[in-house]
Amino acid sequence: MITFGVITDTHIPQRIKSLPPRVCEVFRGVDRILHAGDINSRRVLDQLAEVAPVEAVAGNADLFKHGLPLTRVIEIEGRRIGLVHGHGGWARYLRSKVRDRFGYDEEHYLRIVHHSFGPVDAIVFGHTHRFYRAERSGVLLFNPGPIAPDFYNTPGPQVGLLHVTAHMLQFEIVPV
Repeated sequence: MITFGVITDTHIPQRIKSLPPRVCEVFRGVDRILHAGDINSRRVLDQLAEVAPVEAVAGNADLFKHGLPLTRVIEIEGRRIGLVHGHGGWARYLRSKVRDRFGYDEEHYLRIVHHSFGPVDAIVFGHTHRFYRAERSGVLLFNPGPIAPDFYNTPGPQVGLLHVTAHMLQFEIVPV
């Protein structure tokens, strides 16, 4: 079994000064860490890389992207896992900000996430600052919720663990 640590929306130092210490404790022993964007500072990725190798994508708050792509596909144990922030690029993000003034539209963001990839078994995403775990059209979608404030549907910061075998994908939430 391969285990990924899953984290998103750290917003350091934009909204908080540093990672909660428990993040690295929870991730100790994982095979790899997936960061789904809104990192803000390269030092976050460096700190996580001290625990395990990191795969990351740029989010809307990663203005200079730090050389990060908007999407990645990780192939492991015969499974394909998509990694995306979920804002859909700058043009779509700005249109969404106008749209969100009239209320949060979960379906809008789920469509962006789902259509960011060709065939995958699972998609890890962020952006919404909301926990989400469900299957859509045979693809498991997972957002552990944010580390930074704006915990819209969680009691506080949390990360995820993704356990992968050739026959199983299992997501787990861990409050930090």
